[in-house]
Amino acid sequence: MYGMKLKEARILVADDNQELCRLVQSICVQEGFLSVETVFTCREAEIKIKNRAVDFLILDVNMPLEDGFSFFQRIKPILEEQRIPVLFLSARDQDEDRLLGLGLGADDYMTKPFLSKELILRIQAILRRTYRLDEQSSDCWRLGNREVDLAAGTVRLLDGSCTVLQLTNKEYQLLKLFLENRGRILTFDILSESVWGENYYDYENTLMVHIRKLREKIEEKPSEPAFLITVKGLGYRMNA
Repeated sequence: MYGMKLKEARILVADDNQELCRLVQSICVQEGFLSVETVFTCREAEIKIKNRAVDFLILDVNMPLEDGFSFFQRIKPILEEQRIPVLFLSARDQDEDRLLGLGLGADDYMTKPFLSKELILRIQAILRRTYRLDEQSSDCWRLGNREVDLAAGTVRLLDGSCTVLQLTNKEYQLLKLFLENRGRILTFDILSESVWGENYYDYENTLMVHIRKLREKIEEKPSEPAFLITVKGLGYRMNA
C-alpha cells in the first residue's frame, strides 16, 4: 500500500448489518476513499484478506457463526504479515469489551452509534501511523507483500522474514520512473533514454535484463508479475 495516496487505501467493512455496512461505505466514499468494499461474514472477510485485497479492516464484534474477537485472534498472523490495521466497530460499549479488543492487538475500537467525522479521522490516523502515509509523500510504496522505500533505495519483504533488498542504481531509476507514471505504458525508447541518456540505442536487451532483476525484487512471483506488466510490442506498465 505504500506509495499510494491515503485515499487509495482499500478499506473492507465486515459487519452482518447490511444497512450499517452501506452507511460506513457511503461515509468513506464521500470523504474521497476510492475503494470501500463490504462483506457480511468473517469467512468472506478472510477470503478478501488472504487474496491480499485489503489495506484496512473495519470489523464488527457481533458477527454470525464467529464473533469478531475470535476471528481477529485466528487470523492475526495473516494480518500482521500483511500489516493490515484493524478498527473494531461495535455496539458493545462496555469498558471491558473495548479493553479486550485493544488488548488483542486491534488498532482502535469505536462504539455504535458513532460520529461520521470521528470515524474518518480515526481511519486516517491509523493509516498514516501504520503505513507512514503522507498525502504529499511518494517515497514509500506497498506492492503486495513488498514495501518499497525510494528514499532508502530498498525493498522490504513483508513475509515475516523482514528481508531488505537493496536496489541497484539502474533498478532504482527504473522503479522510480514506473511509480511516477503508474498506470501508463512506458515504451522501450522512453525507458532506455531516461536511464541511459541520449545514446540509448541497442539497449533493449540490457533493459530487459534490468526489468527481470527488478521483478525478482518487487514481485512475489516474478514469472507471473502482478505489478510490473509487459505490454507486448510497446513496453511496460506499472499497476500500483
